[in-house]
Formats: sequence, structure tokens, C-alpha cells
Amino acid sequence: MMNEAVIAPPVEDLNSLVNVAAHLPRMAQLQPHMRAVVFPSGRDRSGLVTYSHYTYKQLNETCDKIAHGLESVGIKRGTKTVLMVKPSLDFFALTFALFKVGAVPVMIDPGMGIKRMLHCLKSTEPEGFVGISMAHALRILSPMILPGAFKSINSVVTVGRRLFWGGATLKQFLDKPWTPYEMAPTEPEEVAAILFTTGSTGPAKGVVYTHRIFNAQVGYMRSVFGFSPGDIDLPTFPLFALFAPALGMTAIVPDMDPTKPAQVDPRKIIEAVENQGVTTMFGSPALLNRVGRYGEEHAIKFPSIRRVLTAGAPVAPDNLQRFRNLIADDGEIYTPYGATESLPVAAMKSRDILEETQKATAQGKGTCVGSPVDGMTARIIRISDEAIPEWSDDLLVPAGDIGEIIVQGPTVTRTYYRRPDATALAKIVDGDTFWHRMGDVGWLDEKGRIWFCGRMKHRVQTSDGPMFTIQCEAIFNQHPEVYRTALVGVGKAPDQTPVLLVEREASASGNLDQLTQELLDLGAQHKHTSSISTILYHPSFPVDIRHNAKIFREKLAIWAAEQIGVKG
Repeated sequence: MMNEAVIAPPVEDLNSLVNVAAHLPRMAQLQPHMRAVVFPSGRDRSGLVTYSHYTYKQLNETCDKIAHGLESVGIKRGTKTVLMVKPSLDFFALTFALFKVGAVPVMIDPGMGIKRMLHCLKSTEPEGFVGISMAHALRILSPMILPGAFKSINSVVTVGRRLFWGGATLKQFLDKPWTPYEMAPTEPEEVAAILFTTGSTGPAKGVVYTHRIFNAQVGYMRSVFGFSPGDIDLPTFPLFALFAPALGMTAIVPDMDPTKPAQVDPRKIIEAVENQGVTTMFGSPALLNRVGRYGEEHAIKFPSIRRVLTAGAPVAPDNLQRFRNLIADDGEIYTPYGATESLPVAAMKSRDILEETQKATAQGKGTCVGSPVDGMTARIIRISDEAIPEWSDDLLVPAGDIGEIIVQGPTVTRTYYRRPDATALAKIVDGDTFWHRMGDVGWLDEKGRIWFCGRMKHRVQTSDGPMFTIQCEAIFNQHPEVYRTALVGVGKAPDQTPVLLVEREASASGNLDQLTQELLDLGAQHKHTSSISTILYHPSFPVDIRHNAKIFREKLAIWAAEQIGVKG
């Protein structure tokens, strides 16, 4: 058994200029007429989708035009710039143009709510703002909601129709003749972007990405998952889409609301796959579930798809199997493990899950997320809610025990932007390097694979010891009338009462009293769930805005306390 997992780092052929945008002109030379980005722009009289696109040559030259324009209005190397543009051709061109000039894009999920989003922006103090008309309207009206959120802005660019607020427009940049743009000579450790977390277990935090980290991620996409030029990618999460041009793939922008993958119209995803011959895609577990169920019901097949990535939360084995049945016989679904602060950490193939580890998961061992990818190291330490300033071997738990997962490697971010308190809680100094605390609990098996058991903040602290969500919920999720469950603690730690919340399958119609008894009987068969005696039914669990897959157990705990009449 092990309490550390590590694999030797890969030898990565990086560009001499460390900037993710440096891949674009190289691809434009190698494959100038290959489509880089394809966007569904409308429908013809027959109802068929019409598409617009950029070839690699067009995308690179468009980025050059925008880069010249950005510099002309004061957005240059080091300028923190808010980017609020919907997934589109413009989104790709603007993002890579910002990287070319060496500006620092600030990206926030709009679905987190206006007030929370404004708080994030205020804390960042951006100098540039590039957005659609609606985003600029929000900027103008923001003093009524949160004064000072945009007071640092001195350069603005409107994508689309500009009204009364002045500044430049994207059209003005694109109307200029093309001249090559000399990319900013960015350094590996220079700040490349600030990406905000969803705030699923606390306030959203700005994660500082360097150019080295982005480059390392591009290398992992190639070496671990096999992405390569010629692939046709359907990325249903906008930030994942940005890897496609860097890898020489064609990115198909899906016709969907990226903040609501659980509500996607499966017919539009199927349409994109069939129209474009999609070979690879990314989708959250919620999206795979929705498309997979529709595909199963209508005997849909995706013979062109050879590779699927799904992340954001553990994926139920039946969800994997259902979608696995739709894609090519030699295709594979990967379930990478990581976070905004470190991605990827590990990866697992659906074949290994379905053929080997799902049985242990069903018995409450946790979800196996695979071995660390090349160059990444994972360790398991004692669970603590306090900061750990310096590393000590005494922190390690005995081999095979459950503890907090910490990681180290080339994609691990060092700081949160202007959040020294959050950085101190999340990082452990170890000589000249550091460890990142994932905020997850789990254990390592004898093969060095990580078994995820839940979020550390979601553990239920009872007088008999801690209970971990993913371990416990797996027992009850096997019931055919159960869609998903959530274990929460009611009362004060360390004397909380475990309560199981159940969201039933839409097709479930059985008697609730009978279902409750069957679930209690299931729990009684396992030591780690035998103490659960309270079961509540919830119509629809609240979930994160990014993947619609992470369950907001904090909100459910408050709801459960109200239902059973417990205060505090």
C-alpha cells in the first residue's frame, strides 16, 4: 500500500516563447486552410443548421488585427482585462489576441449571479473591459448594485452594437488591413490569466494562471488524452474550447447555454456530432446523462466519436455505460480529476471503471479517479480545517487510510489573486516548492491510484467519527428509483446527525414509505451507512453553475435542518 503516488515528468517539446497563443501562428503555417473554429450561425429555410467558421489562417490574422487594436486603446502586456463574450468566433479570436499582446484575461462565470460576479471584478481591479452590449450595460449600471466594481477600468471595447458608453468597437479593429503582429515576449512565470472558481464550497476565488501552466496543460491534452491535429472537437465548456486551436483541432461551438449543461437539448448536440463528424468532445456528467438517455431511447449512435472527456463531479457507472454504448466501439471515455487550481491531476478510463473499480465503488470504497498523470504527485495527509504553513512527513496518514488529498506538479497554480488568506489555507510550503490542498478527501490503493471520497467541507462529523459523502451515497444510488442522493450533517460538529436526501428518478412512481424502508435496509448492510436513519426527499438538488454536477450540500443541509426542526 502507498500514501504517495508519483510518476516521472514527461519530456515536453515546448515553444521557445512560452505563450499558449504561440501555437496558433505555427498551426496557421502548418494547416492554413483547415477549419479552426466553427460556429452555428442560424438555420436555412429547410431548418438545417448553417455554420460560419475561421480557418487557421483566418483566425491567426484576425487575432493579429485585434491585437493591434487592443494595443491602440491601451490594452497591452500585463493589462488585466475582463472578457465577457458569449461562446462564438469572436470569443476565440479575442482570447488569443489578448494572449498575443500579453494581457491578462479575467474570466468569470456569469451564471454565479450579478452581485457575486461584481464582487469578483471589484477584487481584481481590472484596467480593460471587452464585452458584448449587455455586459457594458451592466458595467454602466453597476454603481447601483456595487459601487466601485469598475472604477479601475480605463480601456473598453464593445463586441457588437455600441450605444452611449463610448470606447472602441471590435468592428473598428477588424476593418483595418491585416499586418502581422509580433507577439509579446512573455515569460514562463508571467501571469497569463485570472480564472475564477465557481465558489461551490465558499466565495469564488481568482486563480492565477501563468503561461507555463497553460503550456503544460496543452502538453497533457496531447500526451494523456491523445488530442492531435485533425480531430474535430465539440467542447461544451467554453474554457476547454480554447485548447482546440492550440492543439491544431477544429472546435465546433455547440448550440447551447454553457451555464446550463443539464438542460441541454440533446437533439442539438446530436445534430452537431452528425453534421461535423465530431471525433472528440467534452461534457459534464449532467450533459452526458441527458444526451446519453436520449440517445439510448432513440437508438442513436456516434461512430465518429473516439474520445470523450467528462469532469466536474464523479460520474455514475450507468451514465458512463450508457454513453459508452453510443460512441465508436474502439472509443474511450476519460474521467480526469482536478480543479481550477490544478488540472489534470489524474485520469481514469471508462473501461477500467466499468470492468474493475465500479464494484468497489458500489461497496462504498469511493470513486477511483486513476493514477496521477506524468509529472504529478499525490499524497494523503491528516484532515485539518486549519492552515498548514510548512510540510512535515508527520502529516502523512498510514497507507490506505482516508485523508486529505494534496498534489504537486507542473499544472498546480501557486496563488489566488489578492487572497493571501485563501492562499495560506490552500498551500503547504515544502522547501523551494509547495503542495496544493485539493479540498478533497480520499485514499491511495496499492497501485498508486487515487480514490475520491468527497469534499472535505462536506464530511459529516458525528460522535462516532466522520462520514464521507461519496462513500455513503454510492450505497443508496444503486436503487433503481434513485437518481442521486446527498448526505448532509444536521446540527453542530462533531455531534452532527447524518441525513440522507434523495432525488428520485423522473420515472419513479413507487410508494415513498416503501422506498424509504428499502433504502434504510440498504444502508444497514454496510458499517459506514448503518447509522443513517433519517431520509428526506428533495424535488431537485441545487448544483454548480459550471457543470451542473456538483451538489450544493451546504444549501441542502440548511433545508434538511428546517424539515426536521433542528436549529443551527
